Formats: sequence, C-alpha cells, structure tokens
Amino acid sequence: MSLSTYLCRLTYLTTRTHIANAHSASSRARDMEWRTVAVIVLVVSLCFFIVPIKVGPDKTVEDAKLFADYIARYNKTYRNDSTEYKERFDNFQKSLRHIERLNGLRSSQESAYYGLTEFSDLSEDEFLQQTLLPDLSLRGQKHTTASYYHQHSVNSVDRMKRMIGIPSKFDWRDRGVVGPVVNQESCGACWAFSTIGVAESMYAIRNGTLYSFSVQEMIDCMPGNYGCQGGDICSLLSWLLASKTKIISENDYPLTRRTDLCRLSKITAKTSGIKITDFTCDSFIDAETELLTLLTHGPVAAAVNAISWQNYLGGVIQYHCDGSFNSLNHAIQIVGYDMRASIPHYIIKNSWGSSFGDKGYIYIAVGKNLCGIANQVSSLDVI
Repeated sequence: MSLSTYLCRLTYLTTRTHIANAHSASSRARDMEWRTVAVIVLVVSLCFFIVPIKVGPDKTVEDAKLFADYIARYNKTYRNDSTEYKERFDNFQKSLRHIERLNGLRSSQESAYYGLTEFSDLSEDEFLQQTLLPDLSLRGQKHTTASYYHQHSVNSVDRMKRMIGIPSKFDWRDRGVVGPVVNQESCGACWAFSTIGVAESMYAIRNGTLYSFSVQEMIDCMPGNYGCQGGDICSLLSWLLASKTKIISENDYPLTRRTDLCRLSKITAKTSGIKITDFTCDSFIDAETELLTLLTHGPVAAAVNAISWQNYLGGVIQYHCDGSFNSLNHAIQIVGYDMRASIPHYIIKNSWGSSFGDKGYIYIAVGKNLCGIANQVSSLDVI
C-alpha cells in the first residue's frame, strides 16, 4: 500500500468516527456534523487525484556498512576521529552516487566501469590537489611556442592511408619492453615516472634489455625545484637533452618519493647511464592516426585530464572525460593501442600502483581526444 493510500484510508476512518459521535451529540453539534461531512467529501475526492508517494529505502545504513568495509580494506586511519569520519563518509556517499550514475551510462560490456578505490573518500578537489597536478596545463602552455613543438593535422584521405599502413593492434608489453607498474603515492612526480618509463622502454627496444632507471634523480635534480610538487614532461626532456645529463640506474639512485638534495655529482663519475638524444612534444588533437603511427616507434609519455578516474576500475573510457588543454593535470605512458577491439582504444600505463584500474592500466577510446590524451605527447630516443 502506498503512503498516500494509507493516509486517505486513515483519514476516512477517523472522519467516520467523528460522524458517529456527532449523531449522538446534542442538536447544538449538528452544524459540526455538516462541516465533517464536507471534509469527508473533500478528502475522498483528493484521494482520487493524489499521486502515490513512494518511500525509497534509506541508503544511509547500507552506505555505512559499505564504508566500514572500505575503511578496513584500505586501512584508513580516521575511524576514531568523529569529525574526519563524517567528512570522509559524506565524500564516500557522493562517490557511491557518482559511481551509480556513471555505470548507468555504460553502452556495452567493454565500456568503462566504476567502483570503490582508495580515492573514493576524497572530495573531487582533494583528489585534484593531492593526487593530480592542478597547474600542469599552465606549465605545459609555454611549450606550445617552442621550436620542438608541432601541431599535427591529418585530413580524412591521409588518415585512411595511414591506417592501412599500421598494425591494427600494437602492444609493447607483448615484446617485454615495458617495466612494472609503480606507485607514486603522495609524490606528485607523475611527469618523472612517465618520462623515465618511456626511456626504459626505448633503451630496451634499442638494446634488448629492460633496466630500471632513476626517477628519483629527476625529482631531486631537475632545475626549478619541481620535485614532488610537480613538473612536466617537456621541460624535463628539454633539460635532459640540453644539459646532456646522464640518467643513471635506480639501483645507483634509489626511489624515496620525496624531494631531496641532488646527489648526481657524487654518483655520476662511478656509474653508467643513458642520455636523451632527441625528443618531441607535439599535439595530435586532429591527427590521432599519426599518434598511432608514432606508437609503433615506441611508447610515449602524455599529459592527460585524470579527474574522472577517481573511481575507475576497468573498461574503455568513452565519455565524461574533458579533453581541453586547460584541464590537463596528470602524466602517463601510452604503451600501445587496439583498433580490433569493439571499442578501439589506447593502452595507458598509470603510476598509481597495480591495484588501481586494470592491474595499473587504463583504456581510453581512440579518436575524440578523450581526457586530453592527444594535447601534449612526447616521444624520445636514447643512447
């Protein structure tokens, strides 16, 4: 029984009781009886026109149970802090509703799907400030007038010719030249992780052996005090090429995930390493087929907008990921593509650990500059 129906019946029965009492009252109460009858007629009439009110289940209790499991799973530390607990629970509930909306928009089984991640108790602004680089687009803007920057454009005829000339699927992981997924944690050095990851792959393609090179060297030694507070791919590559700085192995300069004093002068003389011999920092917004061609040369590093990845679990991102240059806030590696798939997509290696996404990987549909993936792309060569 709906709430409106119940109220109507209750009002009707109550009013009947009033009538019965009114009949047994004195004549002075007869005027009240007529007023009561009028009320009955009005209530019964309204009952025919009222839209039933459906009272949905209270999700707060269910959400609280999910939140308790979430706290245990991700070992969150605010269980006994009532103020922070409430704030995190509010963020968690917003994430749950957002997850429901996004999953409700999936167009196929291959579409991106969303669920709880270690970031689900953060507000969107906290996620941006703590995990991403809010000023990355400003850092990247200066490169659009540099001599090494190119804006690619391909018309539809050239696009078809280029598509015929490249494999329909290309994944550098299958060739054993892509290193393991790493976790940057609270260090905002995605720009260094992505660049060095590509350098490792290019060295392996050239020499047949996959080595781990030092991300920490980039964090500590890149001029401008970028460190864990943020930098950008093109600035790093420009410095490495111009200064002829040697990138040494991770064993010789281990990862600490914090910004320390540069120790390169104390280490370089004793160690070998690799150097950047050439690089690009280009836009492929209107030429993603050229980007696919570039990927057959080797993995690339790219700036992206990752704000919508907060609750990503897997599948191909097709919608709801702004591609504008001003929205860029993260750096990743593109290690391949699959044009055979029902949703053609890029294969993205992220730096948030192997427990995020699909074992650390994300998939983005080809062709619409989704998440800004074609705005600023860098390839490189090493020796």
